[in-house]
Amino acid sequence: MSALDLIKLNIDQLITDDDLAKRFKEKRVLRVKLGVDPTRPDLTFGHWVVFNKLRQFQDLGHEAILIIGDYTALIGDPSGQSVLRPVLTKNEIKKNAETYLQQAFKILDKKHTTVRYNSEWFGDMSFEDALRLTRKMTVARMLERDDFAKRYKGNTPISIIEFLYPLVQGYDSLVLDADVEIGGTDQLFNMLVGRTIQKDAKKQEQIVLTMPLLVGLDGKKKMSKSADNYIAFNDTSKEIFGKVMSVDDNVMWDYYRLLLNADDVEIENRKQGHPMDAKKELARHLTAKIHNEEIAENELNQFQNVFSGGKTPDEMPSYSWASLAKGETSRLIDLLGTTKLFPSKKEARRLIEQGAIKIDGKRCQDPNTSVHRPKNEIVIQSGKRTFLKIITEPERNKLK
Repeated sequence: MSALDLIKLNIDQLITDDDLAKRFKEKRVLRVKLGVDPTRPDLTFGHWVVFNKLRQFQDLGHEAILIIGDYTALIGDPSGQSVLRPVLTKNEIKKNAETYLQQAFKILDKKHTTVRYNSEWFGDMSFEDALRLTRKMTVARMLERDDFAKRYKGNTPISIIEFLYPLVQGYDSLVLDADVEIGGTDQLFNMLVGRTIQKDAKKQEQIVLTMPLLVGLDGKKKMSKSADNYIAFNDTSKEIFGKVMSVDDNVMWDYYRLLLNADDVEIENRKQGHPMDAKKELARHLTAKIHNEEIAENELNQFQNVFSGGKTPDEMPSYSWASLAKGETSRLIDLLGTTKLFPSKKEARRLIEQGAIKIDGKRCQDPNTSVHRPKNEIVIQSGKRTFLKIITEPERNKLK
């Protein structure tokens, strides 16, 4: 497979194929840019998609430039948004940024990654410089963006500072002399602005490469923390494995393509087998990449014991009776609510009434069921993935 064919694998758009082919023929190290704004402390598997493409450029010998958008995070990228983003403080941004590199280097080659913070150049920019930058774009051009157009038509507020975001992202490309910029499909407009700014400065325009957006666990929306349909790099191995196993059967093939770089031949071969086997392999591979092979194999065994063998997992959250209840008995709904494993008591009640809760293997559908202090321990199961253990404290602890 040629370098160009490798880079085109699983992409959405490349602007343009001919330009990238020409730069590959120049036999020089290309400067490939990818920016992430530290608006949250965790990166999600949606970021993994673009990291994979940047890693492919690294493996071909090109320079990966990872921009931590500590300055642009103050603005908030409006891409794909239907409402005004909340404003973060500098301390919140700094704290989030500290975790990003450790997560990103699970995919990227640390030794061959140049890390830059865009506050390096924007922090010293004068107001005159900022006004000069705004000349590069018109309001009409900004309103060509689908998300801005929808908000404007729906009378949803658009801050002037949000108009500046594409210009600021584009200016990053000018400062860095970027040959290529990688982003999700929702970043297309911003990256094209980078080309405009470079052209205006009489510089070679960057090549724009967009990747498909990874669908979240709900099987419908883009994976994001705001939609609560995400898998995070910082999730435990059990969480990663369990979340992947909850992915829709049809969606999992996109995970194979975009996260594991599987080609059509491999996917077609896997489709010949049982979907459950394919999904378990997907979960094992993704868990191993973030943690390690031994941990991933253990999660696979635990999953098979619990879901295929009807056994309980070896590890689960454990609570003392005294930490959850007073006296010798407690309502089931109160026990579950106190564990904090459920979003709310209302959600716990819903699960109980739907028959998703079992106590020592016996289904319970009454939220007001009285649960007695166990002689030793009891195990409560919620659905297929959540288990918890309630134990009676040793006598010496009761006396304290």
